[in-house]
Amino acid sequence: MADHNENFAPNANPEHTKAQQPSGTGTTRRPDQTQPTGTSSSSSRDTKREASWPSVLFYIHLNILGVYGAFVLFSHTSLLTCVFTFLLTLFGILGVTAGAHRLWAHRTYEATPLLRFTLMIFQTLAGQVRKRFNCSTARLLDSESFANGRESFGQSSSVPFLWRCIGDSSVSFHPSQGSIYDWVRMHRLHHEKFRTVDDPYYSDKNFLHAQVFANIRKLSPRQEELLEAVDMSDIEADSIVMFQRRFYWLMYLVLFVLLPINAPLEYWGDTVQAAIFVAFSLRYLIVLNVAWLINSAHFVWGLDKSHKQSDSNMVFLVTKSYWPQYHYLLPFDYQSGEFGNYGSGCTTAFIRICAAVGQATKLQTMTTEAVKRGLTMAVDSGKPIVECLKQAGAEDMCNLKREHYLQNERLH
Repeated sequence: MADHNENFAPNANPEHTKAQQPSGTGTTRRPDQTQPTGTSSSSSRDTKREASWPSVLFYIHLNILGVYGAFVLFSHTSLLTCVFTFLLTLFGILGVTAGAHRLWAHRTYEATPLLRFTLMIFQTLAGQVRKRFNCSTARLLDSESFANGRESFGQSSSVPFLWRCIGDSSVSFHPSQGSIYDWVRMHRLHHEKFRTVDDPYYSDKNFLHAQVFANIRKLSPRQEELLEAVDMSDIEADSIVMFQRRFYWLMYLVLFVLLPINAPLEYWGDTVQAAIFVAFSLRYLIVLNVAWLINSAHFVWGLDKSHKQSDSNMVFLVTKSYWPQYHYLLPFDYQSGEFGNYGSGCTTAFIRICAAVGQATKLQTMTTEAVKRGLTMAVDSGKPIVECLKQAGAEDMCNLKREHYLQNERLH
């Protein structure tokens, strides 16, 4: 039961939250000399996240065009374009949930090359293109650090700020969640640093930060370093994923941009407004927010022991449960829904259908008996609960029938 995100951390790890000393500044201090102000400043630089203004402007325009697309949908759009847009939206969401999330990020099941290729195409239809600043190739130096290293530049330190490029000749922007590879890496870091300040999706703050701010801000230098350290060896061994990563922008242009805009105009003569504002902008807005919701859903559907459910009017609209917390505890269960459900939903049904036709195999799950046995094992042995649950689940999977997914065996 492969799991690349075993660190469920409800509390911040002191090693991850303590201030980091800056390196390479050339400043010498006596051993007995304390610098609380400098340490605080260094920690702030390591964890501060700046706004990505190209992303901010892009998403402002996308929301305006998408909202206008909702008006065009009911006034200038043919039925065929509506169906076409719905299918592209559904495929894009499945590409992120069944593909990038459950298959590649958590390895909840195994897929044949045909299914992996299909999900790769579907994920490209999701159009994840948020841009971030690459802190590994450029660093912002203040006047003090520049003054300490001015001999390497041959200039004075009168300029208060400048960009120093390390290894590259220019500052680069690139998608943080575009391809499957980048999406999986960010999501694995999200699980590894869940509920800590190092989580790129602000799981220690609130829904607005997780859903909006996390996607329009650059990663901090510390998060960039943590992102580079994420184990991606299994993903790098997948030729289909690496093919998409190499040709992502070409596939994005053809499948995500040109196809939905050209098809309504070329093949059934719909209006330009329907093609641009409905098939592209409105669809883009929906798929993008659903994909973002995967990393912020625990704020919406998850129960928080520190807050009463009745404290919010959302109790009349949303059924909260501990299933989101269960997913962060045991992410390898294919039945864990992205949006607060378990054992049901469109994505789970899709995986079961794929398993029934032989395209998906080794569906990982947990039964009630396995949970009971794992908890008993943890009490008797004193081992960590998660470790015991995984061991009991692995033993239980050996005894389950190959078609266990058809019996809808689930936790209760």
